Amino acid sequence: MITKPIRVAIVDDDALVRAGLIMMLDGVEGIAIVADAADGDQVTRLVDAHSPNVILMDIRMPKVDGIAATAIVRRRRNPPEVLVLTTFDTDDHVVRALRAGASGFLLKDTAPAKIVAAIHAVANGDPVISPQVMRRLMDRVAVETGQQQQAQDRLRALSDRETEVVGAVGRGLSNAEIGSALFMSVATVKAHISSILNKLGLDNRTQIALLAHDAGLE
Repeated sequence: MITKPIRVAIVDDDALVRAGLIMMLDGVEGIAIVADAADGDQVTRLVDAHSPNVILMDIRMPKVDGIAATAIVRRRRNPPEVLVLTTFDTDDHVVRALRAGASGFLLKDTAPAKIVAAIHAVANGDPVISPQVMRRLMDRVAVETGQQQQAQDRLRALSDRETEVVGAVGRGLSNAEIGSALFMSVATVKAHISSILNKLGLDNRTQIALLAHDAGLE
């Protein structure tokens, strides 16, 4: 858990959006705005120079879009978390960004207090996508032929108990709720999730939820 101020960077090609976010977040206790950039092609230099904990990432940018930039960031060692900023008319792009390793998304008209709460959540390893919104997003994605079978094949690498945890994550349950439903401690749930991430080569529990959806485990 991060105890120092959370170092936040903003990547958006709209100067007014960047200025608005900086104005909104500047001075908020527990958050420090350390950098901003106008395009995804600047992400690598931004991370190298400022070491943010969280990046607020736009999707549509002229040179390198937020999906590609997210993938670049998340391939780094000890990468920052990424919160995608979007609107509902880019649902397919949002899901692609989640698959690239983003921890969730925010709408650009989200209330300031909720943006602050979301930054704290992802900085501490918790996704910020509600089960209802996750389902809406995923249901808009065209299902590729054989996608469900491919997802089910990947899950064969897991134990039966780990597969149950994947299904619970896919239903949007918290660690405490998973523990209650499956009769295990929160520490055991966390250990199972770490094992699942390691075995399947995933970055976070949002990707576990997507895999659960693809495999039909919800």
